[in-house]
Amino acid sequence: MDEQLLRVRHNYQAKTTDIEKYIFLVGLQDRNETLFYRLVVDHLPEMMPILYTPTVGEACRTFGNIFRRPRGLYLSIADRGRLEQILGNWPDRDIAVIVATDGERILGLGDLGAHGMGIPIGKLSLYTACAGVSPERCLPITLDVGTENAALRDDPLYTGLRRARERGAGYDDFVEELVTAVQRRFPGALLQWEDFAGANAIRLLERYRDRLCTFNDDIQGTAAVVLAALLSAGRVTRERLSDQRILFAGAGASATGVTGLVLSAMCAEGLSESEARRRIWLLDAGGLIVTERTDLADHARPWAQAHRPVPDLAAAVEALEPTILIGLSAQGGLFSEPVLRRMADRCAHPVILALSNPTSRSECTAEQAYRFTGGRALFASGSPFAPVTLDGRTVRPGQANNAFVFPGLGLGVVLSGARRVTDAMLHAAARVVASFVSDGDLGQGSLLPPLAAIRDISARIAAEVATVAARDGLAAGAVPADAEAWVRERMYQPVYPEYQPA
Repeated sequence: MDEQLLRVRHNYQAKTTDIEKYIFLVGLQDRNETLFYRLVVDHLPEMMPILYTPTVGEACRTFGNIFRRPRGLYLSIADRGRLEQILGNWPDRDIAVIVATDGERILGLGDLGAHGMGIPIGKLSLYTACAGVSPERCLPITLDVGTENAALRDDPLYTGLRRARERGAGYDDFVEELVTAVQRRFPGALLQWEDFAGANAIRLLERYRDRLCTFNDDIQGTAAVVLAALLSAGRVTRERLSDQRILFAGAGASATGVTGLVLSAMCAEGLSESEARRRIWLLDAGGLIVTERTDLADHARPWAQAHRPVPDLAAAVEALEPTILIGLSAQGGLFSEPVLRRMADRCAHPVILALSNPTSRSECTAEQAYRFTGGRALFASGSPFAPVTLDGRTVRPGQANNAFVFPGLGLGVVLSGARRVTDAMLHAAARVVASFVSDGDLGQGSLLPPLAAIRDISARIAAEVATVAARDGLAAGAVPADAEAWVRERMYQPVYPEYQPA
């Protein structure tokens, strides 16, 4: 293997663009899965941005052009009534984790239809590389229900149905058939919803979260990694989360998922729910989410507060004086120089989280966040940014990557046989991620741990999640006292079997 690694590493480095590197890695995954995972595990910080954000966005956008070989399972709306039969055709029976998308909201790129398959493939690659879930136990699924992207429908290389999206009862019945088929064919599997449009994402999670083992990474995984970053920031400011005023730019599924987890964390520090809600504000394209607005989405309405209307972000920062600004808007450049300077005027260490993906949709760059706050911002982003040197000091911004959470969460669920994914598990995962941030990391400007530690982080998260599942009566069996050692013994390792002479 060492010789093979040397060769594929050399060939990988010879590629001149990120999308060429992505195509090379996917080809290696098809040819030699063990070698692929050994290469990725040995070079995770370098290769994660290729396998997932930001490069996976470009891969999905051009999926039909770079398509080489089928991977994953496509379930078409034309297959209604036969989903259980089709799932039964999958060659591996012991499926532990399923990642499913309908391609309607791929990162910040919008409706990419069946070309969104790059997301489940990439997520499950990280389940294996980051947490050691065996690759044969992973199943990527795309629900092909059409697309509103007219350019894709007209593209001769588009891989999906050339029709408008299914909506309403037909869509809901199709998803219901999927859930029923999964429960029958792969009982006990974790079903992860990925990159569904906001209204569907929230609605499907609420419908199924108490019926089977399921979660939505855009909502809950994002919430846990954001909470981890906020806990780390508190070590710098020496203030509790419950002392902060938080403004969310964006009021979609991800934002409301984060607000719910942050609210419960504030309550755990002693605030009442009403007190915690008064510290959390959301803003959408129509302005601040306030009670007198009549145009609010159903999922945003519970977060409306009594306040005069505020039209935009700059005015909201002026009116509310937030100490934390979180961007989940998919609007590149939304955190303008005046907004960032105003944050710094009111706060010694403003927390700025520009979380939208891909990089082009980030609310601000790392350099902008530091430069316009006099280097005092505590910054993290959804896409990676290079280190920034300002006034002779170099800071290394952390990436609020969901991969810090979901692989370990999934591994803990799988090993414990947990029947549900709960907020208690997400709180535990966030605490683990924050605990891996050293004083040295904070001193260099990073609110998240180094990606190089991600397999250790995942093992610890899995142990904590399994322990919580057992404590709360959700595990299939007992979890040993030394849960982390138990987890590590069960993590997939990409090595060749030893030769056994006849």
